[in-house]
Amino acid sequence: MGQVVLTVAKKTLSEMKDYYKAQIKPDVPPSALFVAKTPGSTITAYRSGKVLFQGKNPEAEAAKWGSAEQPVKKKVKKHTYHPPQSLFSSSHIGSDEAGTGDYFGPITVAAAYVKAEQVALLKELGVKDSKHLTDDKIRVIAKDIIHLEIPYILLKLNNKKYNQLQSKGWSQGKMKTMLHHHALEKLLEKIKPEHPDGILVDQFSEPDVYKRHLASEGNKLQENVYFMTKAESYSIAVATASILARASFVKAMEDIEADVGLTIPKGASLQVDRAAAAVIKKYGKAKLDDIAKIHFATTQKAYKYL
Repeated sequence: MGQVVLTVAKKTLSEMKDYYKAQIKPDVPPSALFVAKTPGSTITAYRSGKVLFQGKNPEAEAAKWGSAEQPVKKKVKKHTYHPPQSLFSSSHIGSDEAGTGDYFGPITVAAAYVKAEQVALLKELGVKDSKHLTDDKIRVIAKDIIHLEIPYILLKLNNKKYNQLQSKGWSQGKMKTMLHHHALEKLLEKIKPEHPDGILVDQFSEPDVYKRHLASEGNKLQENVYFMTKAESYSIAVATASILARASFVKAMEDIEADVGLTIPKGASLQVDRAAAAVIKKYGKAKLDDIAKIHFATTQKAYKYL
């Protein structure tokens, strides 16, 4: 079934409604003005001015009212470190992190080496962007990944160390850079003498910024490193790392809840503000230094509840 979309003026919408009045159907979606059925197509007109023509020959019906919209191609800003398409089906390392936007809990970073012949199996096991998986599903898949003996390195930056680095002037971006770098270094050492076809980092900063953070600590970028936003949607290696990092973060959050005896929500929200206030009330502010990123605005908001 073909589809054509037009954008028309309100006057044209009125004309169309009158033109199709004998063919208008009684059932109309909430956002639609009318739905009409002709021998060749179904016409759904929306109050916004969008008109959708569907059927065997929607082009002929749409042509009565205007020219079809041409999809606008968004320009993707690519840098010199953008990965080639061939990397996604090759044997490569992917790295990703979890916990960076969460007030409570550590930052976890994982790097995983996936061989070309393992890609199909990992997809079969449900490996994909961890943001589209429940915590329970992430636990199950993480165990499957480990059972397959996929080489990986997992690093965790606990909150106490995070807060110490932040007080010394380290940005979260620099912390993530160093975590990724060390995870990659350890994994490259672990898989020797094998050489991956490339390394893909789920991009959280511009590559030049990433390189400056490395240089500030006397480190250099490894060979064949690429950066890409939303890389876990394209690379099974990055998706694998994403699941391992997320599983570790989820376990860390459970440990925090067991430690404080309170419900500790993920993310940063009103519920998180109240949870922080409950922690302060029960244990004092010093406890936050062990379980939270205290420079977040959440810390100040928590005091408003006390």
